[in-house]
Amino acid sequence: MRTSNNINSLKTILIYLIMKDFYFGESKPKLFCVHFNECDPRKCTALKLKKLMLLDFITERNNKFKNALILNPFSQVELTLKDRDIIIRYGLIVIDCSWNKIFNLKDLNFKNNRRLPSLIAANPINYGKWEKLSSVEALAAALYITNFNDYADFLLSKFSWGIQFKNLNQL
Repeated sequence: MRTSNNINSLKTILIYLIMKDFYFGESKPKLFCVHFNECDPRKCTALKLKKLMLLDFITERNNKFKNALILNPFSQVELTLKDRDIIIRYGLIVIDCSWNKIFNLKDLNFKNNRRLPSLIAANPINYGKWEKLSSVEALAAALYITNFNDYADFLLSKFSWGIQFKNLNQL
């Protein structure tokens, strides 16, 4: 019985992956995360996206990602639609760390770092707070700004509160 359940789960995952790639095709952005393991794993949106195979974790410093666009709240440059080509070619990276320790990243300098405009969080931990976004909210916001609207909706659909983020911020 247990083997049958595992096979059914595997079939479901395979169908999901095939349909996801078919629906989004070439316009599907590559999403990555630098994860500092500072959060509650049960509430971490980055871990859930990884589990759903929608996000890859960067585990070591690698030149492969040097041209990717990195979401950095301390960047002097705001994300715009013009950044879409960077995301298509090299990917989009979110940094997942505790908001209490975010200032440790202030001095990091990346080639393509961008900040998001001021947005309101809808996640259960920081609901209603300005600029205290979860990883999925930051990724979705970046995807809306760079005209990956369907994929942003898809990411947010994995969370019961996801649509509230879109509605609160009129994205």
